[in-house]
Amino acid sequence: MTLGDAKVGTTVVVTKIDGDSAYKRRIMDMGGITKGSELFIRKVAPLGDPVEITVRGYELTVRKADAQCVEVK
Repeated sequence: MTLGDAKVGTTVVVTKIDGDSAYKRRIMDMGGITKGSELFIRKVAPLGDPVEITVRGYELTVRKADAQCVEVK
């Protein structure tokens, strides 16, 4: 399952970040989305883009294309 597929109100754990090294670095620099971190899905916009999450105590908004590259369980 990917971050883009997760349901609002659930907490998920990051298992893998797909993409090339520059893309992975950008995702990690954006706000602590790293393997093993817990993400709480706060909101999803009506058309599904963007996804608002809480990670490590702060809120972060991620585009759906970026969320599809983050595998979670």
